[in-house]
Amino acid sequence: MAEFGYETFLSPFTWRYGSKEMKRLFSEVYTRTLWRKVWLALAEAQAEYGLISQEELEDIRSKSGPEYVNIERAHEVEREIRHDLMAEIKVFAEQCPVGGGKIHLGATSMDIEDNADAIRIKEALDIILTRLINCLDALSEKIIKYKDLPCLGWTHIQPAEPTTLGYRLAFYAQDLVLDVQLVEFLMNNLVKGKGIKGAVGTSASFKFLLGEKGRPEDLEKKVMEKLGISSFHISTQTYPRKLDFILLNVLASIAQSAHKFGLDFRLLQSPAFGEISEPMKEAQVGSSAMPFKKNPVSAERMCSLARYVSVLPKIAWDNASQTILERTLDDSANRRIVLAEAFLAIDECLIIYAWLARGMIVYPEMIKKNLEKFAPFAAIEPILMRLVELGEDRQKMHEYLREISRKAWEVVMRGEKNPLHELLSQDMRIKSKLPREELDEFFEVENYIGDAPERCEKFVKEVIKPLLQKYGDRVCLTEGTKF
Repeated sequence: MAEFGYETFLSPFTWRYGSKEMKRLFSEVYTRTLWRKVWLALAEAQAEYGLISQEELEDIRSKSGPEYVNIERAHEVEREIRHDLMAEIKVFAEQCPVGGGKIHLGATSMDIEDNADAIRIKEALDIILTRLINCLDALSEKIIKYKDLPCLGWTHIQPAEPTTLGYRLAFYAQDLVLDVQLVEFLMNNLVKGKGIKGAVGTSASFKFLLGEKGRPEDLEKKVMEKLGISSFHISTQTYPRKLDFILLNVLASIAQSAHKFGLDFRLLQSPAFGEISEPMKEAQVGSSAMPFKKNPVSAERMCSLARYVSVLPKIAWDNASQTILERTLDDSANRRIVLAEAFLAIDECLIIYAWLARGMIVYPEMIKKNLEKFAPFAAIEPILMRLVELGEDRQKMHEYLREISRKAWEVVMRGEKNPLHELLSQDMRIKSKLPREELDEFFEVENYIGDAPERCEKFVKEVIKPLLQKYGDRVCLTEGTKF
């Protein structure tokens, strides 16, 4: 058996990224345990037709647990025969002196591997669903807490009209709600196994074995019921590789949600904005050269992993479209990598996401400072509309206000206080139309957040809370990652 340590290459997913729960699902021991689970289910169903004796079945059942997986012996056999699943069959059979000769009866490799993969995919998606619910739980608290806190909105990375911090967070949460719906649909409707259909999916071997004792589709149904998954009606030697493509696109969708949240978080943590910050540990070092640095390393790690997941669907597309006729093996090696790493990367992303959302540090004074600097410009459009209502020409007044705004902008860019309010209040043309009291109302920032607070409350109450109630047992605090 190979020895793995820090003196040889290790995938960062082996030790750095992802939870122990997700890593266990993609471990070699668990893979072979799932294979044995499928072999046992097949043997149990075949025993009902008299193809395997009860004594043989009990022997197979007694050695089907993870404690009997012997990877060292399996690798020894594989080096000789160059077939990993057949090597596991031989090891399993060696451990079952009574029933070993009946293991894998009538089956082909992908009857075992693809059904095992389907089981694992559903279990991995279940973990991802838990992570998404935790993110929504964390965000919902902040949405309500900051639903009334005005902050500057930005479009084109330029100052726009105000919004509220809670409303901005609700946008990120809405992305995650869509991701939850995608995961639910995938788990409930699309994740299926190959079934038990033999070499090219025709069930010819099982029809031969059963003879007059029964139908292959009934045998398949019994096996899949024991495994707790359904099967595709039609399979070749594998389940449709389109499933992998759809799966990776759903994971890429979650990656997009995480990246959007992380990128905005990084931008707003920049001192140029300075409105929020990710939680920092007491001894955390921001830079090896600059001791003062407080870099958003967790958000950056999340974005980095999300970017990686975003390109993986292309591999699954190639696998699905280039599987020639009933089967080629050129998907096998990359599926060992991309399925595991996509899940582990998203697992890590969502752990970070929940940690950032729960531990987010908000700086109200910096938010207020940015509002004072740029929010006055939001008054220009309603002032324009009011002046037109009072008889001014819209086009001429638009140019007039643009010139005043440009002068105010130049003052702001010199680092001085925004003078727009005073410029307008002292302008004779404006004063002749708008009394000072009415003009002042246009500069009240609360007038520009619309119904954002009410929408925040409604969104949490009607969309997030039902999900939290549905999956309430999944909500738990997360501490972030090791590094």
